[in-house]
Amino acid sequence: MTKGTIQHQDSFLNRIASSLGRDRRTEGVIVPDWTHQPQHKVYEGYSTDDLVGVLKNQCVKIHTELIETDSAGLYDALREQVSRFSGGPVIIPKDPRFEAYGLGSLLQQAWPAEGIPVWEWDAKQGEDNIVKAEQANVGITFSEITLAESGTVVLFSSKDKGRSVSLLPTTYIAIVPKSSIVPRMTQASDIIKKNIAEGVTIPSCINYVTGPSNSADIEMDLVVGVHGPVKAAYILVHDR
Repeated sequence: MTKGTIQHQDSFLNRIASSLGRDRRTEGVIVPDWTHQPQHKVYEGYSTDDLVGVLKNQCVKIHTELIETDSAGLYDALREQVSRFSGGPVIIPKDPRFEAYGLGSLLQQAWPAEGIPVWEWDAKQGEDNIVKAEQANVGITFSEITLAESGTVVLFSSKDKGRSVSLLPTTYIAIVPKSSIVPRMTQASDIIKKNIAEGVTIPSCINYVTGPSNSADIEMDLVVGVHGPVKAAYILVHDR
């Protein structure tokens, strides 16, 4: 991936410095080294298997089904879960991992042959993608980073991976590679910052999705499915 371009950076920073009543600092700026960083201590020493246990427990709390499988069993697991969600239409992002995980024949042949429409996000189709997402019963994505503590999947949006895929369909399925699991948002932020430092292009829109949509701001009564998918499932793939 290529490094992104920052527009008008100097004029923006100069304007902030002027508003603060001082000259802009271009050197001698040191990132603080905090003595106490408790955020890094949570789940310290946990193995990936330990974190899987944390994730399982949290999925119960966020009303999200978690299915475990391996790469060879993902085809059947995904097929069964879509069936439990009452079938299609299905919408997916344009993501090479669907082919890499052996799902191409399911998406391109098996489901269409059974009358289950599958729409792959196509940047050239513009607003039609959003219409298809609204009409879809199931949206399916891969999780880039998965937070065990909160049961959250992190999604990177791009021209090929519209955020509508996980937000507008009636139900949502996240394919969660075991290798993507980290303790909490602290580690996810570290991964993102590392990518930025290495020149990897990071999307301007990063979504943290935690199970089905819900709200408890009305008399503290939890209501699921308020402004997005009413049901969600994670398929945990043991890829290592």
